[in-house]
Amino acid sequence: MLQALVLGGAVWAAPGWADDDDIVRVKAAGDAAATMAALEQAVEGAGATVFAKVDHGAGAAGAGLELGASQLLIFGNPQLGTPAMQANPLAGLYLPLKVLVYEDTGGQAWLAYEAPEETLDDLEGIDDDAAYIGKMTGALSKLTEQAAGG
Repeated sequence: MLQALVLGGAVWAAPGWADDDDIVRVKAAGDAAATMAALEQAVEGAGATVFAKVDHGAGAAGAGLELGASQLLIFGNPQLGTPAMQANPLAGLYLPLKVLVYEDTGGQAWLAYEAPEETLDDLEGIDDDAAYIGKMTGALSKLTEQAAGG
């Protein structure tokens, strides 16, 4: 998957950008804060490491802008990510895994992530059928469903 943007007359190619079809969205039962807390708990409970949490809403507020609740959790497990980076070191540009927790304009909380087979699709040496792709996909599905609390 390769998309191009025209910025100031220059074309910029961005591998890994997701079409809407490549994004998995899971409706959450609670608000964004409770959903993020549940996601962090699920990730840590699964033995993965939380590397960072990016609070887009707080960043926007700090710049005097309005943005609803929106946080990105960055996490991983070397057992899942290392094989992808062994197949192609550039996989490290897309790993660790990321899940966005946000509230839409109606106040509904969602979890969203890009499907791993799409994220790593254009990297030579990484097969969509690789076992680690399936494990990443399963982990993201299980963790987001658990955090959604539905």
